[in-house]
Amino acid sequence: MQQTNRRAFLRASGAAATGLFFAGAAPAAAARKMKMCLNTGNIGVRANLTESIAMAAKFGFEAVDPNLKELAALSDSALSELLDGMQARNLTFGSYAQSVPVNQPEDRFSAFLKELSGTGKTLQRAKMRRMVTWLSNSDNSLTYLQNFRLHTKRIGEAATVLADYGVSLGLEYVGPKTAWARGKYPFIHTLATMKELVAEIGRRNIGYLLDSWHWYNAGDTPADLLTLKNEDIVAVHVNDAPAGVPIDQQVDSRRELPLATGVIDMKGFLNALNQVGYDGPVAAEPMSAALRQLPPEEALAKVAEAMKKAFELIA
Repeated sequence: MQQTNRRAFLRASGAAATGLFFAGAAPAAAARKMKMCLNTGNIGVRANLTESIAMAAKFGFEAVDPNLKELAALSDSALSELLDGMQARNLTFGSYAQSVPVNQPEDRFSAFLKELSGTGKTLQRAKMRRMVTWLSNSDNSLTYLQNFRLHTKRIGEAATVLADYGVSLGLEYVGPKTAWARGKYPFIHTLATMKELVAEIGRRNIGYLLDSWHWYNAGDTPADLLTLKNEDIVAVHVNDAPAGVPIDQQVDSRRELPLATGVIDMKGFLNALNQVGYDGPVAAEPMSAALRQLPPEEALAKVAEAMKKAFELIA
């Protein structure tokens, strides 16, 4: 870690350690194992690795999604120092998100697999075991079965690479009808159909990235979540949907902070995850233009407040 960044991190997180949180600590974790996670990119706040960690500590988060390139550039000693500093402040890393070029030509996918080994090594060095990606929910040339077979093969190959580094890959289905109805051939957009793909791939390190937005748009329920186990769930995103918009007209890029409208059953969603013992990161992904226009400190405070209120619903 560069000396200037190290000093900035220690100053900011040291203040947090004395209890000077701008937005207060997260609710007591007695009733839950899942961790309130900060992903600065999801909320439009620009921050490097050191800054993201300091922000997470200051605003009462318990985990933070890192910048992988910055992690990879750290020496072993610098990374060890970084992890020790996070542990002292009860912070862990969350997950790393990356698109997987499933529908790209063979040469591009082969190049991706080679790069994935480096990704897995970096995650292993940082003691991370969670990587997530998302699936396109329609295609204009491949039928459902053709697309299913392609995803089974290529996602399976990616999982095989990551398994060598102890990393699980979480798959996210994209639920809105306005998205899957655009292509000629709709593809996976519900938990039930994603479960079929995961079962067909048959790798122990393949699981789910669950998002309350897609869960709501798919018409999924808390009962559906209760069919999963903790080890099936790699990461979780939370958000709310705009009020007054029919479910089949919801647009993926227009979301709200958790509990902003009450359209999405956040209590049912989080309590089902808690009931199955989920112990991983939960990050807000509101995709809110209004939030992105706020100064960073104000945006972080609003996100932290919304997340803490959501976590208070867990019984």
